[in-house]
Amino acid sequence: MLALISTVLLLFQFLLIARALLDWSTVLAGPSMPGSFRDRATRVVHAVTEPVLAPVRRILPPVRLGAVGIDLSFIVVFAVVVLLQAFI
Repeated sequence: MLALISTVLLLFQFLLIARALLDWSTVLAGPSMPGSFRDRATRVVHAVTEPVLAPVRRILPPVRLGAVGIDLSFIVVFAVVVLLQAFI
């Protein structure tokens, strides 16, 4: 049972990393073409990670540093996943 939970946490951690990379690819390369691989991947990753990130984001809104916003919910959820993996 613990192996299954650990595997699910690891997969979620990979999805969080994929979300960060896809979000940065949008910042650096611009929006993806509708129907492209990047567009489909972004929609799938957001669909899986957003239900976990949204409640945390309501409690910890993004911090504004000038024109840049830092999403603390992503950092908190990622840290919690890493800590849970360490305890399992």
